[in-house]
Amino acid sequence: MILCGKLCRLNTKRLKTQKGNFFMNWTQLRVSVKTEDIDRVAAIMSMLDNGIQIEDYSDIETDLKTCYGDLIDENILNADRSHGAVSIYVPDDKNYNDYIAFLKDRFAAEKIDAKTELLGVDEEEWSTAWKKYYHPVKVGEKLVIVPMWEKYDKKPDEIIVRMDPGMAFGTGTHETTRLVCGLIEKYLKKGDYMLDVGTGSGILAICASKLGAKECKAYDIDPVAVRVAKENVKDNDVTNVECDVSDLLANVDLSGGQFDFATANIVADIIVRMAPDIGAYLKTGGLLITSGIIERYADDVRAAMKSNGFEPVEERMESDWVAMVWRKK
Repeated sequence: MILCGKLCRLNTKRLKTQKGNFFMNWTQLRVSVKTEDIDRVAAIMSMLDNGIQIEDYSDIETDLKTCYGDLIDENILNADRSHGAVSIYVPDDKNYNDYIAFLKDRFAAEKIDAKTELLGVDEEEWSTAWKKYYHPVKVGEKLVIVPMWEKYDKKPDEIIVRMDPGMAFGTGTHETTRLVCGLIEKYLKKGDYMLDVGTGSGILAICASKLGAKECKAYDIDPVAVRVAKENVKDNDVTNVECDVSDLLANVDLSGGQFDFATANIVADIIVRMAPDIGAYLKTGGLLITSGIIERYADDVRAAMKSNGFEPVEERMESDWVAMVWRKK
């Protein structure tokens, strides 16, 4: 991908590139926002792909038409300067919904008003096309995430979590989700009281329940994600997972006391912002898993957690994504 600055004109057609002996289609994922939010949106989208394209016409002078009329497209000169757009390209073998839901959660947390669209894919097709690439995936020694619509022959000792993420983040295929699932399997103790911040599809809380958590409280800022999570909880026949809407920790219910175990698969800058407060929700010695952290921001998270009463336990990395386990002192 090419990083474009001002005057970037986007090709809205689907791209096709050759990979080995076959061709792969790439679909443009475009986010439109107010001009003042472009830099923040670009930073968030670069977590998914370093090759971003930016449309920002805010500093184009109209008199350029007189001097360079043959070089600058009329549409650029007449473009809306109060709004711009940032795009990445999604390969067809990736789950569109994971990308869309990831961005939706991050924009909501940052209070960014954004319009997200896939160019080259019919909206109805978009909501279902990703399913052909979503297959059972093993995310730990025992945990296996299986799409709700697929048959799967369970092997001895496997723990099956059935998922239909809908428009919520958390299929189990994204590196951040796989990392956290594996760490939950390793560190969660039977009888733990668990908190999941930014639950998305509810996958982490459901995994914790099936691994023996006593009770799980799962929260997300997006009401659609909470609805999807509740449906997945019901479909997995777990009765000890409660899902609700909360802007990070704002509406977390502490009536049952502090938590033994917590997960926050969100994004580095939000984890940093939450670091001074999350300790109040955990018992001394309680564990917190932070994920959704791109490697270049990992030091920021480490510094924030250490300065707020947490000690490191373990880190895992997949591709450029880092997951960290912390213990409250």
